[in-house]
Amino acid sequence: MRLADYPENKDITLSMVVPVYNEVESISGLFTELKASLEALPFPWEIIFVDDGSSDGTNEKLIEIQAASTQVGVVQFRKNFGQTAALSAGFDMAHGNVIVTMDADLQNDPADIGLLIDKLKEGYDVVSGWRHRRRDSWLSRKLPSMIANRLISRLTKIKLHDYGCTLKAYRSEVVKNLRLYGELHRFIPALANERGAEVAEVPVNHRARQFGTSKYTLSRTTRVLLDLANVKFLLEYRTRPLQFFGKLGLISLGSAFLMFFGAVGMKIFSQVDLTGNPMLTFSLFLFMAGIQLVSIGLIGELVTRAYYETQGKPIYVIRDASRPTLDISNVKAPAGGVLEDIEV
Repeated sequence: MRLADYPENKDITLSMVVPVYNEVESISGLFTELKASLEALPFPWEIIFVDDGSSDGTNEKLIEIQAASTQVGVVQFRKNFGQTAALSAGFDMAHGNVIVTMDADLQNDPADIGLLIDKLKEGYDVVSGWRHRRRDSWLSRKLPSMIANRLISRLTKIKLHDYGCTLKAYRSEVVKNLRLYGELHRFIPALANERGAEVAEVPVNHRARQFGTSKYTLSRTTRVLLDLANVKFLLEYRTRPLQFFGKLGLISLGSAFLMFFGAVGMKIFSQVDLTGNPMLTFSLFLFMAGIQLVSIGLIGELVTRAYYETQGKPIYVIRDASRPTLDISNVKAPAGGVLEDIEV
């Protein structure tokens, strides 16, 4: 059921998922702002902080916050697994039928949460924030981001201005069914769209960093590019890898035969000595490469079958976790549906 089908705001239950890594100076101020924004909304809410292996005292601050509020839950990783794993853990822990994610560095504005949810209620499944007035360095952050966003939009065919903005809203059934790893969190809109989700974008406020340093560096560009290649493959050939590798294999085999017969023709008609002839050697190389590519495609088909028939392994290890209490006792169940709390 789409959010637009819910007749009243009280039928929405909201889970905030906030990945945190070494943000000890920001976390108290973030919670104060976030709590004030959520209390102004007309539906039940919870906050799930995911401590991604912080080493600066962040987790101790989070435990203090959690102890003072039953609507706050804390997940603590044993080590730094990355933002994708942190978001995935938050999705798994969330009770709400709407999940909103945001960064913990105070650059995302909690006041924009209502804007995202209003857009969701128009019938969308994913709403992404667009930092149209981004408060970051132009050369090291904004320029690489602009290039990456255009490249990602072109390859995934989901045109967003800002794939890297963590401030996003999702219908819970969209993200709870996604298997995330690597740096795939930034590609969630494209992965969700591949499953039929409707994606929208709204401009949001972006603030300059007040404390600490950015966790994003140019070194992450290579990982993002590799994951983009992975996403492109997943979107088009995930269920039919033989179509991808098989095409490359046939091209390689065709080229091998052309070069082989070309070398033979040179021998017959031009009396060219083929001893050490690079064309003959290269044709043999292309022939072997073609056989290997087709074989990889066949193996990929077997792996794909195994993927769909077996249960995947988790991408994170939790040291400790406490779930918040999301009071849905007064929430009206949608027509034809049932709202069930989850026992912890």
